[in-house]
Amino acid sequence: MQSGLRSKLLEAFSNAEGGFVSGQKLSEYIGCSRTAVWKHIEDLRKDGYELEAVRRLGYRITKKPNKISDNEIKIGLKTMKMGHHVHFEETVSSTQKIAQTLANEGAEEGTIVVAEQQTNGRGRMARQWYSPSGTGIWMSLIIRPNIAVQAAPQLTLLTAVAIVQAIEEITPLKPDIKWPNDILINGKKLVGILTELQAEADRVHSIIIGTGINVNQSISDFPEELHHVATSIHLETDKQWDRAQLIQEILLKFENLYSLYLAQGFRPIKLLWEGYAVSLQKPITARTINGTVVGKAIGINDAGVLLIQTSDGSVKQIYSADIELQ
Repeated sequence: MQSGLRSKLLEAFSNAEGGFVSGQKLSEYIGCSRTAVWKHIEDLRKDGYELEAVRRLGYRITKKPNKISDNEIKIGLKTMKMGHHVHFEETVSSTQKIAQTLANEGAEEGTIVVAEQQTNGRGRMARQWYSPSGTGIWMSLIIRPNIAVQAAPQLTLLTAVAIVQAIEEITPLKPDIKWPNDILINGKKLVGILTELQAEADRVHSIIIGTGINVNQSISDFPEELHHVATSIHLETDKQWDRAQLIQEILLKFENLYSLYLAQGFRPIKLLWEGYAVSLQKPITARTINGTVVGKAIGINDAGVLLIQTSDGSVKQIYSADIELQ
């Protein structure tokens, strides 16, 4: 089926919100004959969609395949800008690398790169991010904010809040945020965020926000060395989740927070972030490239820098570190 016709057909079913759509209405909506509609319906079935057909009522989708595609993301998307341009591939080395190329070529703000599988997914400090096929959300978002270069790390914290809000909206889970870029459930890592900047000394060209979200993995999908530190939404809820729907919700939450950030600055984002932070007012160890700092995390400043009060009462500013909760 041609991608444009598929988009129109899926859009018609989406607008029906689970109800029946007659063959005649489908024919008029996508601009083809009733016979062609039937053939397109059969193509959807071959691709894993389950459809019910009832005489005089028409067709309705009863179950969608748990796949990510540009159509699945766009149909029902409620944002004004985020996610309206989707670059989707089945397998990539890294969505970040593709997004960087697209950004350099002038891709519009809100463009996302999504893959079913990454073969060389990356986390902070060049660590590998395990990204098996068909289980998680491996996505990079291109934004072009008119902000100072030094403010760019604030977008990592904003993204963390957006993802937590989306997970809370879609699932029964209540995630925590560990500074600067981890989202946890019951102390295990659920989400990683990698923010990369393309800029000159005084001007941001683009910010690429990469997210790796463990959605439908079983424990056997993780390497054994990650069993005690990683989890998925499925493992925490014993249920499979619609990844495209979760992407849509993340983009919506991000867009709302991003608009707030551009209008009012980092302060309202900071307050939201602190409400989700698992490490605040607790003893932590921060391992930085310049040494280890031990103390109590007392908050973040208006630049998103972590503040640790040490035993002698002094406050250390932590710009980048591995954080261990005591």
